Amino acid sequence: MAYEVLARKWRPKHFEDVVGQEHVTRTLKNAIEISRVAHAYLFVGPRGIGKTSLARIFAKALNCEKGPTPTPCCECTMCREITAGNALDVLEIDGASNNGVDQVRDLRDQVQFAPARGHFKIFIIDEVHMLSTAAFNALLKTLEEPPPHIKFIFATTEGDKVLPTIISRCQRFDLRRIQTPLIVERLRAICGYERITIDDDALLAVARGAEGGMRDALSSLDQLISFKGDSLTEDDVLAVFGLVSRKALEGLATAVLQGDMPDILKLVNAFDSSGKDMRRLTVELMEHFRNLLIYQYVGSESMKSLDATPEQIKTLAAQADLADASRVTQIADQLADMEGRLRYALSVRTLIEMTLIRCARIAQAVSLEDILKRLHAIRASEPPPAPKAKAVSTSLTDDPMLKQVIEAFDGKIVDIEDGDDS
Repeated sequence: MAYEVLARKWRPKHFEDVVGQEHVTRTLKNAIEISRVAHAYLFVGPRGIGKTSLARIFAKALNCEKGPTPTPCCECTMCREITAGNALDVLEIDGASNNGVDQVRDLRDQVQFAPARGHFKIFIIDEVHMLSTAAFNALLKTLEEPPPHIKFIFATTEGDKVLPTIISRCQRFDLRRIQTPLIVERLRAICGYERITIDDDALLAVARGAEGGMRDALSSLDQLISFKGDSLTEDDVLAVFGLVSRKALEGLATAVLQGDMPDILKLVNAFDSSGKDMRRLTVELMEHFRNLLIYQYVGSESMKSLDATPEQIKTLAAQADLADASRVTQIADQLADMEGRLRYALSVRTLIEMTLIRCARIAQAVSLEDILKRLHAIRASEPPPAPKAKAVSTSLTDDPMLKQVIEAFDGKIVDIEDGDDS
């Protein structure tokens, strides 16, 4: 039997298997339960987060022999054919290669036919934004008033390129990037089933490299298994994908917050010499300071907002005392500006070094708020003010001789004010 890659082997088969998209799965399941299934749906989101998988699961839920049901059996003939991609009543169309008006006209002709065996005839169009304007316009009338046995499910990575007239005729769902902790947990479960030994830092490194996509994470894991076998460590992941370890990244962030210029330069030199992806380092450093800023403002309640594991949360808690939120904001601004300039830089390493040194100076610079706080503290600790000069001079004039001297000087002062040059 031919080998099946992990991304296909572990593709979700039920709504409960879809990771990180509860807002979509709950809506679709409720729509089936209360018989409020719309005629057209649009799934929008980045690659590898479950758009096409959700479309197939939804198609199984509608056409299952026990359905429509929110829990398809995945054992009947219809479910197995939809999973294999050869069901007569579920047509998957690639929008990139079938983007002309002639293909849409053929689709309109097929709409008129009733389903062969299932409850509905379902059209799944992937990368629908690739359809031409003429093809979109040819689809409008059919999409707005389809026969009752027809369901359309569109998927796209670029929702802004889909015509507003198409979007207005669909129920739109924006799928999210999957958070790193959720990817780590899913990978851990798969490795346990596949009898792969892998440590937590290695799982985190794979999840970081996936950038929120479960399919990318599974593809990377498959590549690592081919590279090293059934025992994987963080060093293996870093060697294959050119990533920086979690501890090294956090060490660089700590050096920036402490203003440790020699340590910053030493770490950047080590990363560059070992062939690490410096542009990827910049993105991950920005993400780290973003998490730090959220932790400073929200504190322990920020677990749901942070795309971080419990070990990373502990590090953020320790770094939160090294600089206030205003400095962290300025550091994040500097990193964002550097990220935009990297594509034009002749020397990536030099630009990163200069930016991190600037960030370190920001972290250690005295802010206006600190100066005002110190001034208030000094004023609060000062002794009472000395007596005014007028009161002193009055006490001095009680002496007769000093009084005569003062009167003599007063006469001179009057003469000068009157313009006497002598």
